[in-house]
Amino acid sequence: MKNTLIKNATLINEGISFISDLFIKEGLIHTIGENLIVEDDTVEVIDATGKILIPGIIDDQVHFREPGLTHKGNIASESRAAVAGGITTFIEMPNTIPQATTQELLEDKFKTASETSFANYSFMFGGTNDNLEELLKTDPKKVAAIKLFLGSSTGNMLVDNEEVLKKIFSSTKMLIAVHCEDEGTIRENLAKAKAQYGDDIPIEKHPEIRSEEACYMSSSKAIALAKETGARLHVFHLSTAKETALFRNDIPLEEKQITAEVCTHHLWFDASSYKEKGTLIKWNPAVKSKSDKEGLWKALLDDRIDVIATDHAPHTKEEKAQVYTKAPSGGPLVQHTLQAMIACHTQGRISLEKLVEKMCHNPAKLFNIEKRGFLKEGYYADLVLVDMDAEYTVSKENILYKCGWSPFEGTTFNSVVSHTFVNGHLIYNEGKFNDNIKGKRLTFNR
Repeated sequence: MKNTLIKNATLINEGISFISDLFIKEGLIHTIGENLIVEDDTVEVIDATGKILIPGIIDDQVHFREPGLTHKGNIASESRAAVAGGITTFIEMPNTIPQATTQELLEDKFKTASETSFANYSFMFGGTNDNLEELLKTDPKKVAAIKLFLGSSTGNMLVDNEEVLKKIFSSTKMLIAVHCEDEGTIRENLAKAKAQYGDDIPIEKHPEIRSEEACYMSSSKAIALAKETGARLHVFHLSTAKETALFRNDIPLEEKQITAEVCTHHLWFDASSYKEKGTLIKWNPAVKSKSDKEGLWKALLDDRIDVIATDHAPHTKEEKAQVYTKAPSGGPLVQHTLQAMIACHTQGRISLEKLVEKMCHNPAKLFNIEKRGFLKEGYYADLVLVDMDAEYTVSKENILYKCGWSPFEGTTFNSVVSHTFVNGHLIYNEGKFNDNIKGKRLTFNR
């Protein structure tokens, strides 16, 4: 392993920005300080003058489609796109084929990642209506969390038995991550839309079908159950302003029993975007009104929402081009989410310090990830250098997702990820990959 000295970067960490050097030795952040000198000719020196240096992003919700859906993406292709976008660690969801609902199937995914993932990785165990005994075997030190779908999505892992839900919430001390949409409400809304339009429902109706009511009803029910049982609950991809009132900002993140996430697409797009983007921005839960987007931003900045993630979920362009009832929900985001959030910073939406808190520090705290998510001596050198004065237009030629498209296609961003380090290895260097590097399995301080 080559040791590296990064000179004159603007480090962003724990709420402050400062110009410093950083020395990477044997995969770890060895020293942070000004005017560092390392008397070793084998050390690679990178002059990062004018660039920002941040911890590698930890994306707590991705769907990399392996096994079983690899025509859309796989762990190798999507983790490669992720590191090009500054994401050095991901946590992947269980709704693959087969679903990760037994310990054996879960370990199969870990084995594949150990051989093919460019980023560090963990996976969530999938809860169902009938696998509680298997769920309770999950090792909290080696597995990120339990995932429950309280609304149907890709893979149909709906947990709708309230007695089972209560048993899961009461029985495990592990973090439970939930997709919250009320299935009965969605089915009723969809039936009404189909009666009026048939299968070719206008995409603009998506936020009416997967409505504010459906989201709030499910989120509030999950939170009430968590409070009743003492479960550690993390609510994925909030999409409505109304839901944000369910969460607290009067205690530190480390003391919260109930936490929340928002995704890039709900912060970037709103209902007016459907006219241009169509089913390419069909997500579950739906992108909703501009006032919902503004409410999400407000809750993110005042700390009711703790984490920004992607919910990266690729489908082929052909699949997405189908009529409403057949077009799947989800889209690819890992390669461009940091650039999108930096663009929001440039617009005055969010400080770089707050961005790093929500994308790097807080996921590490929330999941108790060992030695990642911060620029600290002794931590793994998962690092990202960003050129803040470079233009980059997303086009078919530079999209790395296996599906070959992006909802940001045609968008010009004002920043470029120039270097990404994973465990001290320079894996991405100004457009070039070191394909020999593989990430590590996460461990957790629990």
